Amino acid sequence: MTLLLDTHAFLWWITNDRRLSATAEALIRDKKIDLLLSAASAWEIAIKNSLGKLPLPEPPEVFIPRHMLINQIRPLPISVEHALAVASLPLHHRDPFDRLLLAQAKTENIPLLSADAILKPYAVQVLW
Repeated sequence: MTLLLDTHAFLWWITNDRRLSATAEALIRDKKIDLLLSAASAWEIAIKNSLGKLPLPEPPEVFIPRHMLINQIRPLPISVEHALAVASLPLHHRDPFDRLLLAQAKTENIPLLSADAILKPYAVQVLW
């Protein structure tokens, strides 16, 4: 099984945040599951960090790859197909980062690990 981590799921995992559900934690810990982090999440973290909304202990270009390596999380690049798939999503939610993650999960046919209940109406499996 392969899972795409939502940005908050990645951050909550690596910071031991209590908001990470027991189910999400078990899925992330399961060594049989291939974990992916989208380039969109790295972009979101970098933007929020540069705006001062997400302080990190080190620059995002060091922090993110280091934690991906430690946790055996592979990158999911953004393809043209992913970007174009955003156009076919209903407008239940307008956040561009979430919409791109949904498009990637749908295009790659993989579940998205997210606590964001607003993502449930989409034709993508959302686990939490």
